[in-house]
Amino acid sequence: MRHWKFWLGLGISVIFLTVALRGLDLEHFWQALRGANYWWLLPSVGVYFVAVLLRTWRWQYMLLQIKPIRIARLFPVVVIGYMGNNVYPARAGEVLRSYVLRRNEGVPISVSLTTVVLERLFDGLVMLLFIVVALQFVPLPPVYFSLVLIFSAFFGVMLVVFLSIATHPHQLARLYTWSINHLLPVKVRPYVGDLFGRFVDGLQSLRSPRQVLMIFVSSILIWLIEAFSYWCVLLAFSIDVPFVLIVLLTAVVNLFTTIPSTPGHVGTFDAPGIAVLSQFGVQQALAVGFMLVLHVTLWLPITLVGAVYMLRESISWGDIQHAARVKAELGGAASAPVASEQAVPVVETDEQEQDDIATGVLR
Repeated sequence: MRHWKFWLGLGISVIFLTVALRGLDLEHFWQALRGANYWWLLPSVGVYFVAVLLRTWRWQYMLLQIKPIRIARLFPVVVIGYMGNNVYPARAGEVLRSYVLRRNEGVPISVSLTTVVLERLFDGLVMLLFIVVALQFVPLPPVYFSLVLIFSAFFGVMLVVFLSIATHPHQLARLYTWSINHLLPVKVRPYVGDLFGRFVDGLQSLRSPRQVLMIFVSSILIWLIEAFSYWCVLLAFSIDVPFVLIVLLTAVVNLFTTIPSTPGHVGTFDAPGIAVLSQFGVQQALAVGFMLVLHVTLWLPITLVGAVYMLRESISWGDIQHAARVKAELGGAASAPVASEQAVPVVETDEQEQDDIATGVLR
């Protein structure tokens, strides 16, 4: 049962791949791969790293009121996080980059992890905006349209919750304290008592309309740049589609990576992209070849660079495994021995140990 999330993700990936590859003509598929101009992958990777650099700036901006940190110091942390997401399930890279940030800059994990969750919220909202705009010009397969409606409701509710916490922290803090004192066991309360305060600290960027606008605009720019990265791979396969379809493709495939799957989002990234291209008239074999190469292009370079940064930061694979366990723990505060297990060579204070436990609760 401990690894049920892994098996769930694997099962979902298999289902998505089965749907996407059903009826695939292997001969035409190999022809598509052989006929591609792989020189286009160089600008694709370059553009993608520009988007990662802009993501780093956005994170720096969100952390500004917590602690000013230079982009040069944050960029390796972001790339290490991407690498962790690509090789371990349950988005362990998010916890890993929050851990590295705490080790390097002293920012509590629960605070930085809240900003990471906030990033994902804005990314999801931008994806939905792209889809709404693109659907005015190109269609979306009905089954995916239904799922997009579910995502819309989810991200809408999350936005309301986050804004409510950021703008009314004192009222909600009292409710949080009452809940802890009346609903949780006494031995757990010391570990989660300060969790709400740290969560609110991570939402400081939502208190200013100007900051919210800056984060939202930068998120739009990030995803438009990433769409250009996808366009370069489309050129490698001589697939001629309007840019609005590329925007729709970018939004749909990344929105569906929020669904649990294997590390690297196998299946949940590929199947929606194949469906969008097929809906527009691109042959299945060509669409599958494009999505395979695109996936590798986005996965391999940043994983390799992240591994290099990981070695420079003296982070072991055991640290990533520890982050994966913490991320996957449900109700980590209920088990102090597990939460305080240290696979990393850092001397922990009581506050830091509590922060690790809080990470498991935030999930």
